[in-house]
Amino acid sequence: MRAQFVMSEIGVGLRRNLTMTFAVIISVGLSLALFGGSMLMSEQVSKMKGYWYDKANVSIYLCNKQDAVEASEAAAKKADGSPAASTGVTTCAKGAVTDEQKKQIESELKKMSLVKSVAYESADEAYKHYQERFGNTALASSITPDQMQESFRVKLKDPEKYKVVTSAFVGRDGIHTVDDQRQAIDDLFRILNYLNIAALAIMLIMLIVALLLIVNTVRVSAFSRRRETGIMRLVGASSFYIQVPFIMEAAVAGLIGALFACGMLVSGQYFVIDHGVGLRDKIQLIDFMGWGSVLAKLPYVLFIGLLMPSMAAFIALRKYLKV
Repeated sequence: MRAQFVMSEIGVGLRRNLTMTFAVIISVGLSLALFGGSMLMSEQVSKMKGYWYDKANVSIYLCNKQDAVEASEAAAKKADGSPAASTGVTTCAKGAVTDEQKKQIESELKKMSLVKSVAYESADEAYKHYQERFGNTALASSITPDQMQESFRVKLKDPEKYKVVTSAFVGRDGIHTVDDQRQAIDDLFRILNYLNIAALAIMLIMLIVALLLIVNTVRVSAFSRRRETGIMRLVGASSFYIQVPFIMEAAVAGLIGALFACGMLVSGQYFVIDHGVGLRDKIQLIDFMGWGSVLAKLPYVLFIGLLMPSMAAFIALRKYLKV
């Protein structure tokens, strides 16, 4: 088989169906860009989960004097049958936490095998941290140290087992609430996963559109060159020899689309993450992926960009290239 003949036939086919070829390139490019972006998103979410779950603590907030007063008022309203009683704090009805209760809680926490470490935060320390984070707000000026709650920050060996700590301490005397930071993090990751699923769904739709365009392009190209292929068949050319130019046309269009997708992924990393928008500098709480992760996805994009159109063309030719 002469390479010059194959290349000339590819050029002829691409020029004859220029508009459809352009549509194939755009469809393949967008679908593969979404494919690469979905892979990066999944890797980013997994990386963030590992980072934030490791830092997520179970916080056990202890009752202070103000909590005890509010609990007593709520209990009184409940006894009177007031509908407002359901909104009151009733977990601190027996008063503020005592030193003995604090020692008992800390002792039980340290005995639990799933607990990695326990850190105590006093009301003064909680007030200091609150002022560091929210000192510029109007509410911060009205908060006093005695209104802040003492707490135990519990770090678990396995964050997935936070419910064990919650069930063991919630509702006990001296404990106001048991808060697991992982629950708030899960909400964020749930949203990110939904976005990733949406991107995958759009990618599948774009891939289907691209495949239909490839099949239609091959069909039109085969029909427009039916006389040439008929002559080649009469002179003894094999089916593979006749099909190669059509398959290569689809492969070239797919490769151009894949390169377009790679360009979008690289541009997104450069202009959105590192420079331009600069999310890496603006959102320092997120450890964004580097160039290594992006470059590692490009071979997959290029491979699919070549394989998918070639297979679609090969299957289409079995039906439309019968002479």
